[in-house]
Amino acid sequence: MKKRHLTSALALTTVAALALVGCASGTTGTSDASGDKPAGDKGTITLGFLPGWTDGLSTAYLLQDQLEKMGYTVEMDTLTDAGPLYTGLAKGDVDIYPSAWPEVTHKKYMDKFGDKIEDLGKYYDNAKLTIAVPEYTKIDSIEDLKGNADMFGGKIVGIEPGAGLTEQTQKHMLPEYGLTDEYELVTSSTAAMLAELKKATDAKKDIVVTLWRPFWANSAFPVKDLKDPKGAMGEPEGLHFLGTKGFSEKNADAAAFIKKIKLTDEQYGALEGLVTSDEYKDKSADAVDKWISEYADQLDWLQK
Repeated sequence: MKKRHLTSALALTTVAALALVGCASGTTGTSDASGDKPAGDKGTITLGFLPGWTDGLSTAYLLQDQLEKMGYTVEMDTLTDAGPLYTGLAKGDVDIYPSAWPEVTHKKYMDKFGDKIEDLGKYYDNAKLTIAVPEYTKIDSIEDLKGNADMFGGKIVGIEPGAGLTEQTQKHMLPEYGLTDEYELVTSSTAAMLAELKKATDAKKDIVVTLWRPFWANSAFPVKDLKDPKGAMGEPEGLHFLGTKGFSEKNADAAAFIKKIKLTDEQYGALEGLVTSDEYKDKSADAVDKWISEYADQLDWLQK
């Protein structure tokens, strides 16, 4: 993935801020006489995602493009945390979560709601949670954080309180490395974390943040993952498409198509890079079209 201008971070901050005040759930649309589906098409599918988590942002727009080509009306429902998203999925207010981490990071939500959720397939198998610092910071391992709290003001800058990354950091990484008494994990939002990361790296100051891969910020900012010799941040896991229970029965062709989707590191990075780039700001559909034009010959699952 190519380096992008850091203004992408600010653009995403704006999107996430809007999501905080524009959050909604459920579907809308004009139904036919039976009340089951909107008139004149296959029905409405609602995609629920967090704008600040650009794995889901990217695949949401990819699914919108492909499902609309199949004849569905697609609605985009932006939420602000994983908990409400899984709740909406379990209740049927959201039909698809287009980039879930159900194996480890979101396991607690799957334990709670799994019997009301369908797994529509794993599309990527190398996602991981990380602790990161700027490239110029003179430590290379999470172990090196111990005794160096003054470098970072005693703070690790995190994301949303309900994120699996937050829980993994708080309940596993900090105690396993003996950092609980030295560091405070500061949580708010992905957008706020990115703003702090930009401020620090612009000033060449030290900062430690919670990050993950794949995520465009790893290329947009001069950061490096800290080594994790204890494996406290967990093993790499798969990213899945999740559907509300009964989705496959109601939308068999859509479910069958979604289960075929697979993305390599290169393909995924290119998609996320275009969707979050300055060039395609507020034009995510155009970004997907550009990506499809570049990778169509590699993707035998695409709707033509």
